[in-house]
Amino acid sequence: MSIVTRFAPSPTGYLHIGGARTALFSWLLAKNQGGKFLLRVEDTDRERSTQEATDAIIEAMAWLDLAAEGTAVFQSQRFDLYNSYIDQLLASGHAYWCRCTPDEVEAMREKARAEGKKPKYDGRCREAGLVPGEGAQGCVVRFKTPQDGVTAFDDMVKGPTAVQNAEMDDMILRRSDGAPTYNLAVVVDDHDMGVTHVLRGDDHVANTPRQILLYKAFSWEVPKFGHVPMILGPDKAKLSKRHGALSVMEYKKMGYLPEALVNYLARLGWSHGDQEIFSREELVSMFSTNNLGNSPSVFDVKKLEWLNAHYIKEAAPERLAGLLPQYIAELPEIGAAAGLKLDPAHLSNIVPLLQPRAKTLVEMAEMSHLFLVDSAALAYDEKAVADHLKPEARALLTELLPIYEAASEKIDYTDHKALEAATQAFLDARELKFKAVAQPLRVALTGKTASPGLFETMCVLGKAESLARIKRALAL
Repeated sequence: MSIVTRFAPSPTGYLHIGGARTALFSWLLAKNQGGKFLLRVEDTDRERSTQEATDAIIEAMAWLDLAAEGTAVFQSQRFDLYNSYIDQLLASGHAYWCRCTPDEVEAMREKARAEGKKPKYDGRCREAGLVPGEGAQGCVVRFKTPQDGVTAFDDMVKGPTAVQNAEMDDMILRRSDGAPTYNLAVVVDDHDMGVTHVLRGDDHVANTPRQILLYKAFSWEVPKFGHVPMILGPDKAKLSKRHGALSVMEYKKMGYLPEALVNYLARLGWSHGDQEIFSREELVSMFSTNNLGNSPSVFDVKKLEWLNAHYIKEAAPERLAGLLPQYIAELPEIGAAAGLKLDPAHLSNIVPLLQPRAKTLVEMAEMSHLFLVDSAALAYDEKAVADHLKPEARALLTELLPIYEAASEKIDYTDHKALEAATQAFLDARELKFKAVAQPLRVALTGKTASPGLFETMCVLGKAESLARIKRALAL
């Protein structure tokens, strides 16, 4: 039997970290076994579900490279199917009409609480035999839950789990407005889609015994269930926006690479020894529900940054150069920057200098700015100028300038080692250490006291721009 998994988001909001992790685990489980991964959009909440959220969820899954096979199933288009199965349960005696009002049901529950019993519907319509022609219109349809016995299943994450049937309510299958409920729709969909394994958040644990009873009522094969513990913030409280519970596409905006986020989410509740960094191929080959933890995971932004920095270092410069323009365009100072050079070849020369230093693509965009403006638009840090462009430093730079201005056959501006050798010869002749010109030259070229390698920077800037910046610094 081929394994089939699914991800079933509700489009009442964007795809967040918890949902993305569930989708990833379900995708990995299918791919590890050579099976299929499907997408179902649970959009039965007509008031809160939006097309914008649906599109954003699909976009986020595509960005993470978790695209499902085939076309997505939309629950809002399947109400007739669900109701036909509810009618089957009514006909087989596994369901019944209930005319009790919500107020009456709440009174039953209050009475049960007062008596120290489980607060639930007391089943007074269970054997009443109501049918549509006898005043049942506008009522709900309830499932006839067995009143004795146990419903048990072997959770792929939590292990053996069992619930006394007497503890469960006679759940509503069809609301008074004719709409099917979540538990019924999910069972029908999973059966209809051929789902064999269901991995989802542990907030669904209470639903699983109810759904298993529905499978049995239909005489359908029950899939395997697994429930992944929640994600907590660093303070061990429920993950919220202040911890990093943002939509997946917000992480893209913040400059994270999809492979970094996938790697991080995979390790958020799953492990393979002490290994921290996994290629996509390794995740597929190594994934097993046996290695899923049954305790909540803690979200750690610093670890995500560390992984992202690793993947930025490993990425092809041409790929990052293709991604950078969208982040450069978001820089606050971009509007005042004249002469921006955003051609791919120039960006591909800049990127290798920044890969060892940037944790995100936003940081890389900010660092790249000094390479993209001409000397007239370069901003100089006033403190850096005061600290490092003192008279003695200016004198040395003035003497160095003719050397850097020498004919191209003497100094190759495509060879940073040649620039370094020429500078070192100048210093040796004066019995000076490199630090005598290092920071003054850095401030002159970049306006800052921290930058990529000086001579690599000069090579990327080119001869004309490098000389122009040194001259402008001397004139400050």
